[in-house]
Amino acid sequence: MRTIILLLFCITTNICSGQTKQYSAFVKKADSLYRVKDYQSSALNYSSAFKVNGWKGFANDRYNAACSWALSGNADSAFFQLYRIARKANYSNYEHITTDSDLDGLHSDKRWPSLIDLVKQNKAKAEINLNKPLADRLDSIYNEDQKYRQMIGDIDKKYGYESNEMKNLWNTIRQKDSINLIKVTAILDKHGWLGADVVGGKGNTTLFLVIQHSDQKTQEKYLPVMREAVKNGKASGSSLALLEDRVALGQGKKQIYGSQIHRDQKTGKYFVAPIEDEPNVNKRRASVGLEPLEEYVKHWNIDYKLPTK
Repeated sequence: MRTIILLLFCITTNICSGQTKQYSAFVKKADSLYRVKDYQSSALNYSSAFKVNGWKGFANDRYNAACSWALSGNADSAFFQLYRIARKANYSNYEHITTDSDLDGLHSDKRWPSLIDLVKQNKAKAEINLNKPLADRLDSIYNEDQKYRQMIGDIDKKYGYESNEMKNLWNTIRQKDSINLIKVTAILDKHGWLGADVVGGKGNTTLFLVIQHSDQKTQEKYLPVMREAVKNGKASGSSLALLEDRVALGQGKKQIYGSQIHRDQKTGKYFVAPIEDEPNVNKRRASVGLEPLEEYVKHWNIDYKLPTK
């Protein structure tokens, strides 16, 4: 599975300002081709994106390009992209790269151990000033938050969304969420919203995820706290957008960014929950670093068209 959290840095100094519409178009095409398992074409479209942008590219795009190259059987190009982000962008997500099944075909290559050693070194440098006890605690909570949610797709496919197996899984998720919430709110109430510089990127994401998965009252309590954290650079604006939407829907309002997807209990099909000022939703999404809604909803096989009025 490719990286899905946007890495907010660039491979070279001027890439952000130099990014073009062509670059974005090629990346979107590459992503759509990956989803239909046309990995060779996906990889080539990533290369086209980098070419039109002076061979510059965002680190997450280069990582995703490496996945497509690896899955298409081109180890040389995959390693080129991975070494580039490890050396120039200090890629440090050791847990992700070592468990990403897209890259399994590279593990037997003699270049793999040295790449992983480099990622380990980057991780150690990135964590040197972290509050390790808190970071480790939050990392553990993250794993508990995600472990059972990652089973939803398989349970749905095997037994059905309304099955007893699915109900049991959701009961387990709710139990874990209640325990995680106690732990995270204790941290927030004592330390405030901690940035990635204190608890690492994964720990920082954990704070958001646990609040996002909590009850309405808790979400409303910590929403202003997260808003302030975003202003101070301690939380992601794109994550805040998801919490804003969930709180709005819980209050009986329309969502703002279109992040919340609901499921029709009768048909089993997914749909986008009602959006305020829908024709301009993509402008708001872009302002917080979210992809266009048309692309976002493809994860749920929704064919969405932005209204013009």
